[in-house]
Amino acid sequence: MSSNTKTPVVSHSEADRALYRVAIVGAGSLKGKEVAEVLGDRNFPAVDVKLLDDDEAIGQLETLRDEVTFVQNVRAEQFDNIDFTFFASDQQSTRKTWNTARKAGSAIVDLSYALEDEPGAVVRSPWVERQLGQGLRPDLQPGPAVIAHPAAVVLALLLLRVQKAAAIRRVVATVLEPASEHGQKGMDELHEQTVNLLSFQQLPKNIFDTQVAFNLVSRYGPQASPPLASIESRILKHYRKIAGEQAPMPSLSLVQAPIFHGHAFSIHIELEQVTDLAQILEGLAGEHVTATRQAEDAPSNVNAAGQGDVMVSVTSDVNDSNSFWMWAASDNLRVAAATAVECAETMAVTRPKGKIQ
Repeated sequence: MSSNTKTPVVSHSEADRALYRVAIVGAGSLKGKEVAEVLGDRNFPAVDVKLLDDDEAIGQLETLRDEVTFVQNVRAEQFDNIDFTFFASDQQSTRKTWNTARKAGSAIVDLSYALEDEPGAVVRSPWVERQLGQGLRPDLQPGPAVIAHPAAVVLALLLLRVQKAAAIRRVVATVLEPASEHGQKGMDELHEQTVNLLSFQQLPKNIFDTQVAFNLVSRYGPQASPPLASIESRILKHYRKIAGEQAPMPSLSLVQAPIFHGHAFSIHIELEQVTDLAQILEGLAGEHVTATRQAEDAPSNVNAAGQGDVMVSVTSDVNDSNSFWMWAASDNLRVAAATAVECAETMAVTRPKGKIQ
């Protein structure tokens, strides 16, 4: 069973399209590249998009809306007349630069989570906001919009949909974390560990401080930053902020998997009463979710890559007629980037129209 409902792409007249100037800090990162792609996919009304990054990425060529451009250095003057700045860099870079962008008049969208505890910052997920029927509340001086962790977004959206179909008593979820959540360096370390293991060489452990290749771990080594437990805490914190009291708080276990890309979810849901799986599937249907009954279409982090939807299948719990299992997969980078760009679209109502600042 699959939903044909897709995320509406914001429509703009030709006069409105050349409206905003945008900067992406951390443009050479995995998240930064994904943000640039989603800006184009959603026809975000930008007359100019500046790609900014640190010394390692300066001069790097990137394709932006079918045009080749290059990554520039992050300097204060780069934020002059910028309407929206997306921070897709590491937390240290975000903390060092974001106030410069804000003082220059830019709205801030943070994909690094560095600003989640700043005064006025709001953790957001437009997907979940629409599911809850929350209307747009314009703020003339909005604080930083911190995107909710992509795993929190998926869990909140799915559980709110199930809750619509049947009352939930309890949820237990295991989330398999990909290396790409640690950026290109995490992907590189998993690759190097895999190659070195096969050639009986010493393993690099600069990112995870433990073996993650051909392995599943529930904690990193003591030198890893951030520790896996802190990521698990952030998912639960963000889940509560975006779902509120409308969905039950899941018991969560975060496991580092030997995969490069995409979150996978094993979720056990106990309902208040026996409910037909067809009713659950009907409740799950809607934008951003593709539910399937066919084994060949079963969700996986491979076939979820590059997809804007969360892929889901459900099966009965043979030991408990009130319960069922949900297996889901999503593209973590795509969910994060889509959340960021949709946040900017909702913040656009607070920007002056008809001119570039």
